[in-house]
Amino acid sequence: MKKHVWAGLAALLISLSAQAKDVKVSDAWSRATAPGQDAGMVQAVITSKKDAKLVGASSKACASVELHSMVTEGGMMKMRQVEAIDLPAGEAVDFGAQGYHLMLIGLKKPLKEGKKVAVTLQLRQADGKMKKVKVSAKIRSMTDSKPQAGHEHSERMKHEHMDMHEKMQH
Repeated sequence: MKKHVWAGLAALLISLSAQAKDVKVSDAWSRATAPGQDAGMVQAVITSKKDAKLVGASSKACASVELHSMVTEGGMMKMRQVEAIDLPAGEAVDFGAQGYHLMLIGLKKPLKEGKKVAVTLQLRQADGKMKKVKVSAKIRSMTDSKPQAGHEHSERMKHEHMDMHEKMQH
């Protein structure tokens, strides 16, 4: 029995390191949430060596995770759930700059500044194989308005998105 457990753990570690080579996730972060706020978001930059699609995500920190896009229609910023996000081979997909984010719905407890939130991404490669990639997103302050270089537009969209989501909750 012990041999099977160890063999299973070794296989898991090997598969995780292989995933890390095929898919790189950087700049993963979230904003802290207020007590009682039941939703949050995660931003990241994902680069896949092979054509793939992000088709889902999960986190133990919340009830569900949805893939969302932000679009402007008729002068209004609107949030929409999307089925998948394309990850072209070798191309860095910056969620914020391209109007995407992961929506953490039904938070079990507030996201605290300085901590991290774990998210597991589910990718479907062009050959149909599914892959899971674990991400640890750093939680920034609620008022962090210092965008990273080149992300001024996406930072404004994130603020507007969170404001809109809070209004939807009330």
